[in-house]
Amino acid sequence: MNGKGTSTRSRLDRGRSALGPALELVHTGRAPTRAVLTAELGVTRATAGAVAAELEALGLIRVDSRPAAGTGSQGRPSHRLSVDDAGPVVLAAQVHADGFRAALVGLGGRTLATTPGSLTVSADPGQVIGAVVDAGAALLRESGRRCAGAGLAVPSAVAEPDGTALNPLHLAWPAGSPVRDIFAGRVRAAGITGPAFTGNDVNLAALAEHRHGAGRGAQHLLCVATGHRGVGGALVVDGRLHTGSSGLALEVGHVTVNPEGRPCHCGSRGCLDVETDPLAFLTAAGRDPGPEVSLLQQSRDLLRTEYDDPAVRAAGRELVDRLGLGLAGLVNILNPDRIILGGLHRELLAADPERLRAVVADRSLWGRSGGVPILACTLDHNSLVGAAELAWQPVLDDPLSALG
Repeated sequence: MNGKGTSTRSRLDRGRSALGPALELVHTGRAPTRAVLTAELGVTRATAGAVAAELEALGLIRVDSRPAAGTGSQGRPSHRLSVDDAGPVVLAAQVHADGFRAALVGLGGRTLATTPGSLTVSADPGQVIGAVVDAGAALLRESGRRCAGAGLAVPSAVAEPDGTALNPLHLAWPAGSPVRDIFAGRVRAAGITGPAFTGNDVNLAALAEHRHGAGRGAQHLLCVATGHRGVGGALVVDGRLHTGSSGLALEVGHVTVNPEGRPCHCGSRGCLDVETDPLAFLTAAGRDPGPEVSLLQQSRDLLRTEYDDPAVRAAGRELVDRLGLGLAGLVNILNPDRIILGGLHRELLAADPERLRAVVADRSLWGRSGGVPILACTLDHNSLVGAAELAWQPVLDDPLSALG
């Protein structure tokens, strides 16, 4: 092979090895132009152009060849890059204590279609997971879109490598239910193509927020959230979830914040799980939960519309103090550079931000030395988006192999 041919082959090989990193940069919004892509990949402009063209040919991104120069820009404007709105999708599913939901999610974390949330969860994981997959399959048929895979979020630690729900405390499912095998089997039975993955809901919420939401740019991101029942936590380090040796890390819901507090499902007492979730808030406010909407929605409505009520305000402050105590302990252990809060905790932060930040700063060594930013999660249905991230990961790793 002559020198020119060798050079062309070398550039082609470099470009193909850069397809995955390039797609992830566009997917996460970190490469809005070809010039930025060139700089981030550390390749020549010609190689970056070839990479972008191949990703466009795969139907994953769009390259705007006639960009308008920004105000005050100098030199030739760079081509703009964006995900392809007509490209493939993944099926995302979530099961929680108050129901389940399915969605179609595109690259960029864009939720394209969702099913109405169900408020019925049976004690049979196969029945529930089958129902949510069927709902997602109906969305796929209606959309006519190509499916690259599927992901499921569950309110339980998911043990590795078996993919079992170790202890789904807020569902009536048996401990050790093989949720990954059930989900994968139902996905195949529904004729859905691509691999199927399962993970803990708060882990997946943290992953989604790190890539597309309030966690962007953080190197050590701590996420704590309470959804419909219970409290979960997750840590993202250098862009990757920290799941421990067997997928069970960051069970923050069982940090004790009130030794004389409420009995917890885990057998202990006064855990974050039962001291700062929606049921704890409604109980502290003297409200009887109703069956019409989820506990989370009832709590949100109460905080947003009746925080001037002395009983509601006192309940909110009680939960803020318990939450702050738990966060301070986690800050001392993990030293995150950012904390994001989801579910009811996001509403508590909005209701009394200074009180929560003061409790964390007063109780943590690192908080006193400068403070850790505490922000609200920003994505709607972030666990669903995170479940989609699991399904997108093989495509981000190797677009050519994943999509053929």
